Amino acid sequence: RRCPRGLRLPRGARAPSARVTAFPRCRYLLCASGDFVKVYSVSTEETVRVMGGHADLVTGIQLNPHNHMQLYSSSLDGTIKLWDFMDGIPMKTFTVGPKLLALYTLASAEDSVFVVIPKKGERDTFQLVSVKLTKGAGQDLESKELSVVLDGVGPSVKHIAFGREGAYVVSVKHVNLQVYFFKRKLLNRFCLSTVKTKGGDNRFSCVVCHPTEDCIATGHADGKIRLWRNFHHRKEYTYSTLHWHHDIVMDLVFSVEGTRLLSGGVESVLVQWHNESSCQKDFLPRLGSPIECISMSSDGSLCCTLHTDNRITIINSNLRFSRSIQGLIKSRDVKTGLVVDPRTKALVLNGEPGHLQFYSFQSDQQLFSLDIVQRQFIHQADLKQSDLVKVAFSARGAWLATVEESEEVTDPELQLKLWFYREEAQSFELNTRISTPHDNHITDMCFRDMDELGDDSLILVTTGRDCVFKVWVMVEDTDPEAHQSVSWSCDFVGSYHNYQATNCCFSEDGSLLAVSFEETVTVWDSLTWDLKCTFCHPPGNIRKICFGRLTCSKYLIGATDYGFLCCWNLLTCALEWSAHLNIVVLQPDPLSEHIAAVSWLSKESSLFVFKPNEPRPIYIQRNLCKEKILLAAFVPRDEPEIINSEKYLWLRKSQLFFLTDTQELMTLSTKPLEERLTPSSKQLAVEESLPVTPFSLLLGKHRRQQAQEDIDLGKPVVHNKQEQASPAVKELLHTPAHVLPSASFLCTIFINSLLITKENKSAEEVADEVEMESEKAEDDSDEEDVTAMEQEDTSHMELLGEMTCKLSKSQEKELRKIRKMDYSWISAF
Repeated sequence: RRCPRGLRLPRGARAPSARVTAFPRCRYLLCASGDFVKVYSVSTEETVRVMGGHADLVTGIQLNPHNHMQLYSSSLDGTIKLWDFMDGIPMKTFTVGPKLLALYTLASAEDSVFVVIPKKGERDTFQLVSVKLTKGAGQDLESKELSVVLDGVGPSVKHIAFGREGAYVVSVKHVNLQVYFFKRKLLNRFCLSTVKTKGGDNRFSCVVCHPTEDCIATGHADGKIRLWRNFHHRKEYTYSTLHWHHDIVMDLVFSVEGTRLLSGGVESVLVQWHNESSCQKDFLPRLGSPIECISMSSDGSLCCTLHTDNRITIINSNLRFSRSIQGLIKSRDVKTGLVVDPRTKALVLNGEPGHLQFYSFQSDQQLFSLDIVQRQFIHQADLKQSDLVKVAFSARGAWLATVEESEEVTDPELQLKLWFYREEAQSFELNTRISTPHDNHITDMCFRDMDELGDDSLILVTTGRDCVFKVWVMVEDTDPEAHQSVSWSCDFVGSYHNYQATNCCFSEDGSLLAVSFEETVTVWDSLTWDLKCTFCHPPGNIRKICFGRLTCSKYLIGATDYGFLCCWNLLTCALEWSAHLNIVVLQPDPLSEHIAAVSWLSKESSLFVFKPNEPRPIYIQRNLCKEKILLAAFVPRDEPEIINSEKYLWLRKSQLFFLTDTQELMTLSTKPLEERLTPSSKQLAVEESLPVTPFSLLLGKHRRQQAQEDIDLGKPVVHNKQEQASPAVKELLHTPAHVLPSASFLCTIFINSLLITKENKSAEEVADEVEMESEKAEDDSDEEDVTAMEQEDTSHMELLGEMTCKLSKSQEKELRKIRKMDYSWISAF
């Protein structure tokens, strides 16, 4: 979706729960993800291409049955797009109008597709309609010609399936099943009992049709699978039952030849049924999380499962695990907030129950998951279990502090753990475990880490509802049986008038600690732990606090739950300014003076970016999104971004990420989608994942052989910078032939790109060259040495940015005479 004023909110990191995957030629996996369609490499698991263009959620993708190099996609924005997914080029955009909830294509329908749309004038009622795709020369076309096929269908793509050779379509909703035959224009309806007996629940959950026979497979809420036959007749139909799942069947799919049926559900087990028999079945267990969707490749060699934790698992035809593509895990509740790992610059937050996930936003994949609680999570409702609630990193990322607590409200079980990063293991190892660090819930914690003072300056502060804050320091472990040389222990306990401690943060230089106690902010000296000053802004408890940085380090910012944003001056101990804003997120940029504040008012989130020394914001974005933003984090960039507009200079050094209450991850960006792809992804897309032309293969093989021969002979390998940077050569070598322009058009551009530009020389340079050639016989070896020295001196002068001075003829002769003189006698001294 697009954000006003030129900024983009790119992607929801979660894929929709629908049949939205495809395997063209088993080399690529296509998946709808938020507003985009992603192309993954099956062999490397890397993101090959991200195709954006829809203005709302993508609800379905289908390969063009007449050209498997093309892809159809539908969206809630009311459009259908036709893509050349190999190049990421949108070929056609068909504007339908209403929201499109599902998409289907048939080989028998050459110029039509089928979509599910809301029925006009009725709430929660949907129709399956046929859309005639308009033919025309333009790229943007209107397709308003709709024909209703079925009424009263379900909104999910799983609720509709097309039969053998597109002869009929099947729809399921609640306990009703409809079969519509296209040629006969006959509609048969079947209804199951609504009475729940012996734990049975006949409600339909999904439907799929056999590829070669007239057979329908339906999944049900009680875990049963029914196989329907002879449904051409209303009263003579039959069905058999398969039962293994103990809960709802989430999805079904037949193999290409129809001899196997795959099913998945909440058990995280993929079940393979043979010959429609309950006795012949295979299992692939422990897939991690419930299976939402199953998709089969066109040749039947691979299938994939989409899971509720936003992971795609690729499975071989023999039911063996092959690969896994893990995105951002949707946790039940992100209690840890958004934290940035200083080493990898990954976003760190709650993942699987009891785990901490490290998510790379560049590749949109999980780097790894760290088991913090180290207990088996039991999937049972109302069972009180321990979970991860707080996370903090030291400034260099060497130490990690975590807090886990049980779900008990009155008397929770608390554990504070300190983890140290081992370079040898490339992972965090548990160093110290502290049981019951506070008598009540821990509300916040932070590290003080001053690099110039070493590990002695590293301390950890925790605040709790037991009305105290505690200071934890490292001490040498005197226990001879201990595995670690250091451990952590409590060094100081502070309080203020028996108020609950809610937030804590250190100043940039680490000399001051700010701790909020309900309506009051206290400032402490971090060396002596003396109370320096207090700030109070009733009514309302302090919700967030942070210090200013760099030139604004003398300011302290706080937000109250009564809708005030306050800025205090630490030098004058007075309120500098305040604003009436309902701030729910307050996030400082670690690389600049900027602070991002997100407000929630009238069911919309707004963004304010400001410097503490200026009461007027430098950037305001009203109605950033309709969802409530709960968390935010600045992620430092590898290199500062070039931004032309002064209004967006605050995005130059860091990128700002948001997490909404629907757990959708968003970011602000001034670049278009293609430019946001990492160079490694682009290189992968060109060199590994995308097919190359025979000319490219032949030329590349010749160049590699020539370079190897030069290396074997001891010759330096010289790379032509102009050739590497030539866009004409890249286009010719890496663009598929079916989209290339004519050879006559490319010939001139290609030949010109291979020519070396001839530099124009002045008359003096030409005259000097003639004179030098006439004196060349004097001493060839000396001439070569002088030339080499001149080139070396010139390169040094150019590096310093200075102008090179050209020697006259007499100076060159004098220089040669000096070089001929023997200075070896000076070595004796």
